[in-house]
Amino acid sequence: MEQQGLQLDKKFFSCSICLDLLKDPVTIPCGHSYCMKCVKTHWDKQDHKGIHSCPQCRKAFVPRPLLEKNTMLAALVEQLKKTGHQIPPETGPEDVACDFCSGKKVNAIKSCLVCLASFCEKHLQPHFDMSPLKKHKLVEPSKNLQENICSRHDEVMKMFCRTDQKCICSLCPVDEHKGHDTVSAAAERTERQRELEVRRENIQQRIQDREKDVKLLQQELEAIKHSADKTVEDSEKIFTQLIRLIQKRSSDVKQQIRSQQETEGSRVKELQEKLEQEITELKRKDAELKQLSDTEDHNQFLHNYPSLSALSESTHSSSIKIRPLSYFEDVTAAVSELRDQLQDILSDKSKTFSPSIIEVDPVIKKEPKSRADFLEHSCTITLDPNTAHTQLVLSEGNRRVTLVSQPQSYSSHPDRFTGCCQILSRESLTGRCYWEVEWRGRGGFVAVSYKNINRTGGGSECAFGHNNKSWALDCYQNRYTFFHKKIKTPISGPGSSRVGVYLDHRAGILSFYSVSETMTLLHRVQTTFTQPLHAGVWIYYSKDTAEFCKLR
Repeated sequence: MEQQGLQLDKKFFSCSICLDLLKDPVTIPCGHSYCMKCVKTHWDKQDHKGIHSCPQCRKAFVPRPLLEKNTMLAALVEQLKKTGHQIPPETGPEDVACDFCSGKKVNAIKSCLVCLASFCEKHLQPHFDMSPLKKHKLVEPSKNLQENICSRHDEVMKMFCRTDQKCICSLCPVDEHKGHDTVSAAAERTERQRELEVRRENIQQRIQDREKDVKLLQQELEAIKHSADKTVEDSEKIFTQLIRLIQKRSSDVKQQIRSQQETEGSRVKELQEKLEQEITELKRKDAELKQLSDTEDHNQFLHNYPSLSALSESTHSSSIKIRPLSYFEDVTAAVSELRDQLQDILSDKSKTFSPSIIEVDPVIKKEPKSRADFLEHSCTITLDPNTAHTQLVLSEGNRRVTLVSQPQSYSSHPDRFTGCCQILSRESLTGRCYWEVEWRGRGGFVAVSYKNINRTGGGSECAFGHNNKSWALDCYQNRYTFFHKKIKTPISGPGSSRVGVYLDHRAGILSFYSVSETMTLLHRVQTTFTQPLHAGVWIYYSKDTAEFCKLR
């Protein structure tokens, strides 16, 4: 009866906002009561509306009612507090009740794996006070304690049969599990725990890998958009020079770029979504494994362990192809060439202009794709002895150059490099050209340069890639770095002793390729060349050799 009275008190003398016994109780015009501080805070948030309502019945008041303490209600609350009783929490459907409480059940705070019972705070105290009970194994409240009892022998199951993969009691090996491989449940748990931790580490590593891949894909999406936007801008500038003659073609090119951007973006987004889904699934699986790992009851752990589902097949990082960041430079190059062709036509006054002459070719010429296509533009490069540093030795018809330790007795010449161990080609390069350089040793710089680059001294005005007159790819030990105007750009790509160089002088394109069984683009430059170019190399390790290969 006393407990029922306390429940009534608790129900009718609690604030519905803070859910605790009323403090400085006030009763508002609709009849509901609250802590003065709680209802004031509630109404302060409604001041901007000009209307104040009851948190329970939602009745509105204008203006804001004045609050006065309900002295009678406050006295009743104080009397309730003086009883010294605490209202025990009610047991919900998901809670575990104390097995020793009579009458109203109180929530258990621990379960004992030895007693096979659950205890509230009051009834648990003997486990802390009595020496025999202090050795008992206490775990979080569990409804499944009876599953720890052997149905055959009515004994606590403290062993595990590896033959049948089930928990057993100490009597089971005598009859039903006789001759089976049995160990203690704790020993089996220890072994399975190690396996579980390995699985968790694997999942966590996969999560990290997938998150890294998602970031890379996001960067590629941004690069696609940036490249597309820049290409549209460049194309518009070029087409404005042609005014109305090729306005329709300008629109077509823009549409092609956007279509390609959408295609590439869709590909990346699709893979990105797939990886994000995999990350979500891995995190869910990791949470499931963590929950099982945190289970203190060995039997429950072993009971639930076999039901763990296997991991789905991972998306291999090899399927994620991060393509070069310059997606649409071919379009810009083709439009530039088209402009030059049209300018040539318009500058020839002897020609009779007709729509057939100035019609834009609908097929955009692109940079070669296969090695066979590049070889169609191959050119023979021979090195100019007059430009060679005195520690460089030429051979193979002036196509191979080697760095030696002793200076050679070359004649003095104004074209000779005196600081850096560099050399330039005899041929000046215009139009479309392709050549390949084979390295023997640790590598060096493959470069193109204007002829008027400085030759004396070892400063940046002479070194390939360190000024505005030269462009160079450093190929040190199959690692690549691009240099121009002292700006250093690290390049990723497959290592190879052979580097291919493609130059489209009119279009302003300079591309470097790693050449093996296949060709892989390492870096592409889009600029405007104001003079003819010369091929060159810069060797910085003694006995290293660079050879301009015969391609025909």
